[in-house]
Amino acid sequence: MAAPSIAAWRRAEAVSEIAHRGPMPTARRAVANNGIRVDLQLIADMIAPGARVLDIGCGDGTLLDYLVHFKQVDGRGIELSQSGVNACVGRGLSVIQGDADTDLRTYPASAFDFVVLSQTLQATRDPKGVVQQLVRIGRRAVVSFPNFGHWRVRWHLLSQGRMPTTAALPDSWHETPNIHLCTIMDFVALARELDIAIERALVIGASGRAHQIASHRLANLMSEHGLFLLRRD
Repeated sequence: MAAPSIAAWRRAEAVSEIAHRGPMPTARRAVANNGIRVDLQLIADMIAPGARVLDIGCGDGTLLDYLVHFKQVDGRGIELSQSGVNACVGRGLSVIQGDADTDLRTYPASAFDFVVLSQTLQATRDPKGVVQQLVRIGRRAVVSFPNFGHWRVRWHLLSQGRMPTTAALPDSWHETPNIHLCTIMDFVALARELDIAIERALVIGASGRAHQIASHRLANLMSEHGLFLLRRD
């Protein structure tokens, strides 16, 4: 791995150790993190115990913390916001501040067993380039995103003529961090264009239930989120 990244993580680990002295016992931490979101649990289920994992856009570290304590992964994280980094450090996680659009290229090929990009792809400036980097530095990549092809989004645009706000897309158009919204069919087409194999594809509906994708068109219409396990073909 590139020297600057290693140094940054070592600093993060040192700070985390200081900040986390006298912590809540691991067992209590595990219980406290049992209630993670459905999509994060599905991602965790795709990751092998003990794997080397990079969580990109890891937020407050909820998923990474779960993976470290329940699946004993060797976990690292990158987060753009300083508040997110601070929250992760408070959990004792090895997380550095970084940008998916610019910093992934510093990592060597196959540096990780799994690279996770959860609900972040739509906020990147170059989603195509980011996806290419995911499958380069990870043997497998897990990507999730809100589906802009969902029927509620289509109906809102048709009936109101305005950008929709939904449970999956709660922000107004002028406040949203999302700059490259896509549909499930868009993502499948991108994977095909980049010669990326989709090992597993799930969709999540408004009820929070996950289903295997049987029909891309139906999934595109009925599902609020897409979740894909990828590898370089």
